[in-house]
Amino acid sequence: MPPTAQSSATWLSFAMLTVFCWGTYGIFLATGSESMHDAANGRMKAFLFVGIAYFLAAVLAPLLILVLSGANWDYPVKGMALSLIAGIVGAIGALGALLAFGAKGNPAVVMTIIFAGAPVVNAIIALIVKPPAGGLSSIPFPFWIGMLLAVCGGALVTKYKPGPSHAPKSVAPAAPGAPATPAASAATAPVEHKA
Repeated sequence: MPPTAQSSATWLSFAMLTVFCWGTYGIFLATGSESMHDAANGRMKAFLFVGIAYFLAAVLAPLLILVLSGANWDYPVKGMALSLIAGIVGAIGALGALLAFGAKGNPAVVMTIIFAGAPVVNAIIALIVKPPAGGLSSIPFPFWIGMLLAVCGGALVTKYKPGPSHAPKSVAPAAPGAPATPAASAATAPVEHKA
C-alpha cells in the first residue's frame, strides 16, 4: 500500500474508533445514571464515575454537589460499572481523535466524521438497548432520512472540504506619476478599431 494510502487509512481508522466510542458514550452514561436507582442524584453519581475514569478534577465537582445535596452513598454495582465504561469509551474516543490528528488527518474532516458518525452510532445502539414500544416499524420515516443525511453530510464535507488558503501576494501601488506596468497599461489602454 502506498504511504499516502496507508496514512489515510490510519487516520480514518482512528476517526472511526472515535465515532464508535463517542457514539456509545451517551448510552452508557444514560443507562449508568438510571442504574443508580436515585432519581434526584443518579445522573450526578454517574458523572462522578466518568470523572474517576478520566482521572480529572471533574471528580471533585460531583462529589461536592452530592455532599451538599444530601444524597445517599448507595452506589449500585451496575450503575458504577456502566458509568465507568462511559468514561473509558469517552477517553478512548478522545485518544482516537488525537491519534487521527497525529496521523495527518485534517482536523476539520476528522471531527466531521466523528460528529456526523457518533449520532448515528448512538441512535443505533439506543434502538438496540431500548427498542421503541411499537418495534422498529413504529419509527417515523424522517428518523431514517435524518440518519442517512448525517452520513451523507459527513461524506460530503470530507470529500469537498475547502483547500488551504493561498492568498495572492499583494502588489504595492505604483507611486503617483510613475508609469503603469505593461500588463496594467494594456488592460486600461483604449482599444483601437481598424477599419
